[in-house]
Amino acid sequence: VVEGAYRRFRTLNKPVLGACSRWQVKEVAGRLVRNDHTDPAYDEKVLNDLDDALADGAVPLFRRLPEALARFGRYGPLLATALERARAGERDYVTKPVLPSFHTVWFELHEDLLATLGLDRATESDDDLPGPDPAPPPGRVPAPAAGPEV
Repeated sequence: VVEGAYRRFRTLNKPVLGACSRWQVKEVAGRLVRNDHTDPAYDEKVLNDLDDALADGAVPLFRRLPEALARFGRYGPLLATALERARAGERDYVTKPVLPSFHTVWFELHEDLLATLGLDRATESDDDLPGPDPAPPPGRVPAPAAGPEV
């Protein structure tokens, strides 16, 4: 169960990280700039992308995983709460590291899966994972090249 959940998580990871990156930066006049959150439609699209990731793949993952190990039961509600708070205007609940933000909880879930399976982040490879090309669709801002990956 945990191995299957980890594989499903990995297929969701790039879209989730892409949405988190788009929350922080966006393209304006061909340049990546900090998202100042003055475009509600842009921010809503990013939040919808995170909602879609939960609905399309993570919700089933969060139903099965706690059956194997109860401690995994906390992640689904924490992610949902972070999205609810972001939609209510608390924008920090998308990516701020010192809060139980969506990105922080997603990172913790990733670390928990790795530790449970005895895997090393440094040896993870996307080569063996099914799923779409990790490149963002046209019009979307790619994740910045530097920085830690969840």
